[in-house]
Amino acid sequence: MKNENSRNTIIFIVCSVLILGIYWLTVLRPQAERRAVVQKAQAEQKTQTDINAGQTSQSPAGSTYVADRGQALATAARVPIQSGTLKGSLSLQGARIDDLFLTDYKETQDKPEPVELFRPQGMQNAYFAQFGWTGPNVAGGVPGPNTVWRLTNGATLTPTTPVTLTWDNEQGLRFTRVVSVDDKYVFSIQDTVQNLGTQAITIAPYGSVQRQGVPPAAGSSHIVHEGAIGTFGKPGAYRTEQKKYKDWLKEPRIANASTGGWLGITDKYWLAALLPQQDEAVETEFRVRDVNGGQQLEANVLGATRTIQPGATATETQRLFAGVKRAEVLKTYEDSLHLPRFVYAIDWGMFWFLTRPIFWILENVYAVVGSFGIAILALTVIVKLVMFPLANNAYASMSKMRNLQPKMEEIKKRFKDDPQKQQQETMALYKNEKINPVAGCLPLLLQIPVFYALYKVLTVTIEMRHQPFLGFIHDLSARDPSSIWNLFGLIPWDPAAAPLIGGLLAGPLHLGLLAIAYGLTMWLQTAMNPPAADPVQRQIFQFMPLIFTFIMAPFAAGLLVYWAWSNILTILQQYVIMHRYKAENPIDSFIARFKKPKPA
Repeated sequence: MKNENSRNTIIFIVCSVLILGIYWLTVLRPQAERRAVVQKAQAEQKTQTDINAGQTSQSPAGSTYVADRGQALATAARVPIQSGTLKGSLSLQGARIDDLFLTDYKETQDKPEPVELFRPQGMQNAYFAQFGWTGPNVAGGVPGPNTVWRLTNGATLTPTTPVTLTWDNEQGLRFTRVVSVDDKYVFSIQDTVQNLGTQAITIAPYGSVQRQGVPPAAGSSHIVHEGAIGTFGKPGAYRTEQKKYKDWLKEPRIANASTGGWLGITDKYWLAALLPQQDEAVETEFRVRDVNGGQQLEANVLGATRTIQPGATATETQRLFAGVKRAEVLKTYEDSLHLPRFVYAIDWGMFWFLTRPIFWILENVYAVVGSFGIAILALTVIVKLVMFPLANNAYASMSKMRNLQPKMEEIKKRFKDDPQKQQQETMALYKNEKINPVAGCLPLLLQIPVFYALYKVLTVTIEMRHQPFLGFIHDLSARDPSSIWNLFGLIPWDPAAAPLIGGLLAGPLHLGLLAIAYGLTMWLQTAMNPPAADPVQRQIFQFMPLIFTFIMAPFAAGLLVYWAWSNILTILQQYVIMHRYKAENPIDSFIARFKKPKPA
């Protein structure tokens, strides 16, 4: 018995360390990493050469930036962009797409401003896309980042009105660019080069997404991939690669040869990706370069070199995805443009075989019920139904063990001086009663990957963003905003404003209504399980609901809804089984306190 207790204690300690490690990785560590990444992005300076594509990069204006967007936009003539999902402008200097907002999404729920995706040159953390040609030996040159194009057709870029830009190098080459945008998030850039001279020229097309500095909010969640992302390879053998900002900064250049594919820079919910022709052999790279004392992160693609004879023309079409990582949107483009694994721009994680089906269930149930909170409750029921047979056997075994407690206590008294004999008699008792003492752990162990997969889905998919539930929950993908310290809003007081302890009350000690509901249901579920034989283990298990209440409090509200509801369903199932086996349980014991004793 002593050996068994020691083994159980070791198993419990290992599980606790693993859970606390997950808490550290997903809650405590990300904030420290984010600060470190930002500081490193600002402090490191590396000398880099030009990218293989040979284009001249637009340089940040040193460490001096303008805060006024209008001032930055006024440095060059612009073409307005207006679609059902995007608004902004295109700069005629460099023909850069560098001013872009996502009109269907707000930065925060209490602010009406749309989400900013691209930011123009001259502002801090500028972010933009540009396209062009390389030709270092071309007389008169090719258009670059500082080239001023002429608007020769169109006035506003919309899904029904493309715009045409032209530039002449005055030595026999005329460049024409037609820019169009669909009703979602894809720009098409069709470049035509006419050789009106007397000499053949050799040039190659390129595309580039550039971000100046690591965004301040990057790394706020360790579970979310933010940074470089792309899919490379050949038909039938494509692979998706990711580099978080902190790892990307350590590798100045990451190159890949590919047939088609795609690459870009991703945020938690937003993506800017280059989409080359899928039948074209291209050279791709992720690069970090030091430009005027600041770091510039780039995703670049270089197309095949072509020779244009006198009197001939060449045309290249490139595309840019600049928008929201919604699963159905990515899947639509994946199919229509034949983009390999484009839906994996969403970071489904290593449990993709769980996260994608879970997301599919949530999305389809949501389409029926109109509430993601109710969809989460329905998902919980589905998970419980799948595990029902296994859980039934486990709870039956636990009920039998609870009924055996008197016999086990008797064995301990009879062989109190012989631990080995205690263990032998206990195992014989289990065998005679056909009880597996570890069966009760199996449902919990199987739910851990589901728990993690749901956490991943709630964190990385924008479909959950800003989804309300139960009135006081305004965002299922964020933590529960209610707090026990102001009686869940009944007291008009912000705990974070408390002197000295405000940071604790709003941080590690923050307890919302959902976390408390989770803790109470966990306590009741634990109380219904057979008590541990070892007194030390018994005391530890009694404190576990309290410990886990604080551990779970910072997690997404949707995850707490799932886990608390899962506990409630487990309690109901276990209660029915315990009644069947006439096992003592805390619910009946609690009800019995309020029953009047029968008269003698």
